[in-house]
Amino acid sequence: MELIEVKERKQIKEWIDFPRIIHKNDKNWIPALRQDVEKVFDPKRNKSFEHGEAIRWLLTGPGGRVIGRIAAFVNEKYPNPLNYPVGGMGFFDCINDQKAANILLDAAKKWLLDRGMEGMDGPINFGEKNMFWGLLIENFKEANTYGMDLHPPYYRTLLENYGFRIFYEQHILKRPVKNTPATPEQMRLGELVMKRYGIEVRDVRGLSIREIAEQFMHVYNDAWGGMPGFKKMKPGAGYKIIKSMKAVMDPRVVIFAYHDNEPIGFFVSIPELNQIFKHVNGNLNAWGKIKFLYYKTFHKPKILYGLVFGVVRKWQRKGVEMAIAKFGSETIVDEKLYDELVMTWIGDFNPKMLTIGAKVGAKISRKYATLRLNFDPQRVFERHPVVNLDPKED
Repeated sequence: MELIEVKERKQIKEWIDFPRIIHKNDKNWIPALRQDVEKVFDPKRNKSFEHGEAIRWLLTGPGGRVIGRIAAFVNEKYPNPLNYPVGGMGFFDCINDQKAANILLDAAKKWLLDRGMEGMDGPINFGEKNMFWGLLIENFKEANTYGMDLHPPYYRTLLENYGFRIFYEQHILKRPVKNTPATPEQMRLGELVMKRYGIEVRDVRGLSIREIAEQFMHVYNDAWGGMPGFKKMKPGAGYKIIKSMKAVMDPRVVIFAYHDNEPIGFFVSIPELNQIFKHVNGNLNAWGKIKFLYYKTFHKPKILYGLVFGVVRKWQRKGVEMAIAKFGSETIVDEKLYDELVMTWIGDFNPKMLTIGAKVGAKISRKYATLRLNFDPQRVFERHPVVNLDPKED
């Protein structure tokens, strides 16, 4: 076996395409867009390079055949609630061979040790947690959603044999919406909350991108303000996020709650993009964009993907989520817009959000996990601590 650092164009192509070998017989697997993967390793487009670095390797076997790949990252901004320096490994794909896996993982470990790291999390992304984050550990029989991977079950064995342990689980919640309205009790509670507090709930039809961005940023910054490691979103970043969603946004399913016309909560959803991207075969080139537009227009996804939910701190624990759920039931369900709702992952360290998901009828349908390897075998392994459920005001 030969380990090769990825530098040349041919090596980059082999590195990106290798998962096709692993998943060649898996009809459920939808390849990641090569443009999304390339962006992760482009210093001009990935701001993580401003405070970190990344490296990639290929592993070849007899005859130069590629049998594995991996990446490693150091990111000064990567939060570790246990307060010691931890690097990352990601994009781990390998044949079912422990020796091959160990060669890949040894390379990542040594590279991180040379940079002062004391542990390694993975598989994770060199960037945001909504993309390429976590190892699939439960439910291998459904297609992967956009930004998430579909891993063979043996990956967990390879990683745990090396010494990785689960740092936290990532729960994917799902709720049927076709012919499945909110329960009478949920509707009653939603109506009660709206009347008691004078809350209105509306979608964003009629609002400009800038107006949506301003309201989104207002709720987002307040809802998570005071949480450990939280950094407030700047106006330019909020506008950039909403603008990037414009091409796929369905304004009927971007929902805000208001009190005296001030946004106090939101539930932001978009059509599940892999229901479209599965037709472009992992490449959003010119022909892929034509296919994207065709399927987006004439074969609209029936799966809704919940990106983010939040309520400003002053209004938490008052049932605002039930008012939003009531509105969603009266629009998404009653108007038969989608068949089911899949929500972005929620860490098991955040029981508050998992409870809210359960309140609106969502159940765990799939689990990923972020694994951790402490380089010092004498260090006591600790799971990710539960997040502060009552954050202090700024």
